[in-house]
Amino acid sequence: MAWQNRPEAQAHPHVFIVQRLNVVFDDKGLAGIKVRWKFDDMFASMIAEDHDLNRNGKLEPSEVKTIKEKAFSYISEFSYFSFLKIEKKPFQVKFITDFNAILENKGLVYEFFIPCHVTATDNLKKVSVATYDPSYYSAIFFANKGPVSLTSAEAFEVKTAIREDPDTKIYFDMIHPWTLFLEFRQKT
Repeated sequence: MAWQNRPEAQAHPHVFIVQRLNVVFDDKGLAGIKVRWKFDDMFASMIAEDHDLNRNGKLEPSEVKTIKEKAFSYISEFSYFSFLKIEKKPFQVKFITDFNAILENKGLVYEFFIPCHVTATDNLKKVSVATYDPSYYSAIFFANKGPVSLTSAEAFEVKTAIREDPDTKIYFDMIHPWTLFLEFRQKT
C-alpha cells in the first residue's frame, strides 16, 4: 500500500483523537454517520497557531475553510480514516459533508458527516464503522462517556456495540481498531 512507504508509517501515534459518532437515520433507514473528533492539546495548539489568524480564539468561516483544505482534506486519500462495511462488504468513503472546525476550551474539534444510505428492511442490516489512521501516526479512541448516539431512530430497532475488530489489523498487524458495530431493522 502507498501509505507503507511514508516515513510516518514507521511511527507510533503522535496525534490523539477522542471521537463520538452520531448514527443518523431518515425515513428509509441509515442516512449516515456524523463524526466528532476532539484532538489532543498539542495538535489543537498547532492548528490554532497556524489558522486562527485573528487570534480571537474562534475559527471564522474562512479559517475553517483553510483548515479543511490544509489540515483535513489530505486524509480523503485514506477514506477520511473512516472504514465502513455494510454486510461485511467495504463501503468506500469518497466524500464527506458539513465539515466544521471549532476551538473550544483551548481544544480543537472537527465535525463532519459521512453519507451512507442503507435502507432498512424487516431483516437486520449490519454496518460497522472502524475509524483509524492506517499509518498509526494518529490514534483514534472512542469517548468514555457517550461514544455513540442515535438521531431519528424511533422507527427502527437499533443495536450498537463498540469492540475491537478482530478482522482488521493495523500497525504491523499488532493493533485491532475499536469499531462501532451497528445492527438495525424496521420496527414491527
